Amino acid sequence: MNTAPKFVYRTLIATTPKKLWAALTDPEFTTQYWGGTRLESDWTEGSRIVFRWQGKIVHDDKILKSEPPRLLSYTFKPLHMEELLAEPASRVTFEIEEFTGKSKRQGAVVKLTVTHEDFPAESKIFPMISQGWPDILSSLKTLLETGHAIEFEW
Repeated sequence: MNTAPKFVYRTLIATTPKKLWAALTDPEFTTQYWGGTRLESDWTEGSRIVFRWQGKIVHDDKILKSEPPRLLSYTFKPLHMEELLAEPASRVTFEIEEFTGKSKRQGAVVKLTVTHEDFPAESKIFPMISQGWPDILSSLKTLLETGHAIEFEW
């Protein structure tokens, strides 16, 4: 029996796959909805991805898969919290699909599925990401649909 935790979040966003990809990969966008965090990379498989917050590198991860504008996956290991340093890196994956479902009144709609997995059974970071991802993804959705992100104070 697999006891390792896994986080899955699905949402519909009134946008296009191309605009969503840009929001996930452009540091100017990420700064707006990630509470001031810039995600920096060239977004190719094997490349480095750095999370920079208040001028400090708080993650130094690796791109595992990059298939613009439909799939992005990278390792995830915070460096700024002492209690999490012993925990191995986990993996986050963004799947972007055009939504052809129930309503077309508002124009293009995308289904975004975020899966965060590969945690140890007694992960200390899992409860944190389980609260953090809904905030970040709600802010991303709001930014794309209204032009203004939700401003969180972390």
